[in-house]
Amino acid sequence: MSEGLYMTAVEAAEALGISVSTLYAYVSRGLVRSEEGTGKTRARRYRREDVDALLARKDLRQNPAKAVESALHFGTPLLESAITLIADGRFYYRGHDVLALAESRPFEEVAALIWTGDFDTAGLFPAQPPPVILPDAVQALPLMARFQALLPLAAVQDLAAYNLAETAVAQTGARILTLLTAVACKQPPAASIAQSLQQAWAPTHPAAVDLFDLVLILCADHELNVSSFTARCVASALGTPYGAVQAGLAALQGAKHGGFTERVAALLREAEMQGVRETIASYLRRGEGVPGFGHPLYAAGDPRARLLLERVTAVAPDAPVVQLAQAFVDEMAASVGLPATVDFALVVLARALALPPGAALTLFALGRTAGWLGHAIEQYRLGQIIRPRARYVGERPVVK
Repeated sequence: MSEGLYMTAVEAAEALGISVSTLYAYVSRGLVRSEEGTGKTRARRYRREDVDALLARKDLRQNPAKAVESALHFGTPLLESAITLIADGRFYYRGHDVLALAESRPFEEVAALIWTGDFDTAGLFPAQPPPVILPDAVQALPLMARFQALLPLAAVQDLAAYNLAETAVAQTGARILTLLTAVACKQPPAASIAQSLQQAWAPTHPAAVDLFDLVLILCADHELNVSSFTARCVASALGTPYGAVQAGLAALQGAKHGGFTERVAALLREAEMQGVRETIASYLRRGEGVPGFGHPLYAAGDPRARLLLERVTAVAPDAPVVQLAQAFVDEMAASVGLPATVDFALVVLARALALPPGAALTLFALGRTAGWLGHAIEQYRLGQIIRPRARYVGERPVVK
């Protein structure tokens, strides 16, 4: 069977267990999308994701409990979404290759694409964030805690956030992103989010503007990860965009999600003291995975990590952590066969540019905020509450 985003008519029919003529009927009903091919015969090709979706629905009908259980762990899709496709070692926002977007577009345009399906930012991003006065005690908090404290204060002052129409939510999302950036930078915003970060965090690295745009775009969305699913749950209950982002932030900080960057930072510190090979060996001897290596969705390696590490090396080639990171990548490939993940690359970026404490996770959060808002918009449009059922496995009641 061919690989990639498309299947031939015979392959699609065989996968679905139907005849080719029935496949054509599915196409006419809009269940499977068909496009003209690019080869000499220009034979039509069929979207693999649509075939997979039909198979998933079939499994759900035949064994609902088993299908839903497997879906909760890197399995069958739980929700339909038109934002991100992960396939064949690449990923796409609304059909656009994300690696190409990251090297050619500013973050604001990609956020607009996620929210509206268009790169046009006109009327979305405010010149100044809404004024929100943070108490001194909040200003002293770590960056992520500052975000969590800020959002409820900003929400009560933004009555427009209760307008859940698509354009209004996109505008609210832009205000949230601008506000979070101003709080992270502790100064008024510049012309763009990336420029604001560069001026506040990396003033000696002018080239960091492009690097910040790149990392924010790479982190903007990644399908139904735990934080995006959490944000969608809040939106499904008609919580405001502020509530959806706050819920996403809470999930992102978990040790098995964005909080994984803390483990990567500790890994690099250990390697600086005892060497890369010995550090890897110590983790393996303890039966632990090496933090920041191996992603279940990318057998050939996380494309976000590859591109980000390349660009960090280009901007700060003499940074000691860049050489340390390359030694890790080489040793892990040779001894374990696992490539780096985006968590590893984020920490290397933060160390290479001497960014503030917690900056790796903060960059992740700022980028992913665009994705959370995109998922919220989809969920508002759907108008259905997310309410899975539980399979009870506890003590059964005694019936008298």
